[in-house]
Amino acid sequence: MAKAKKIEPLTGEDLLKKVKELENLSKEEKAKQCGYYTVTKNGIERVNMMKFLNALIDAEGIQLDSAPSANGRGGRSASYRISVQSNGNLLIGSAYTKQMNLKPGDEFIITLGKKHIRLRQIDTEDKEDSEALETVA
Repeated sequence: MAKAKKIEPLTGEDLLKKVKELENLSKEEKAKQCGYYTVTKNGIERVNMMKFLNALIDAEGIQLDSAPSANGRGGRSASYRISVQSNGNLLIGSAYTKQMNLKPGDEFIITLGKKHIRLRQIDTEDKEDSEALETVA
């Protein structure tokens, strides 16, 4: 009996493209076609669904594990809800600033609506424009 050559498991864009091509197949068959299976000593093919699903999650860019912070400790995760503190302040925590790759000193313009607050980051062009206006005034 001739052994079928096992393909290397697909990852990233190649995996996503192949899964889209195989949309009418079962998830087990998709995993197998994408190389996520092993052959036992008895010649039985065993689909590795966990590796396949994890590869799909990675290919989609979804981060399930929280990235450890620089000091090695985990922090709070973003809940996308905040409350007004007893002193009247709204605190946007580091979970959000880290997610947006904000650095100390980054500035924002605040726009207030009836029931919302909008923050727009000031980039270098905005800073130059506002500085030019200040010198004119």
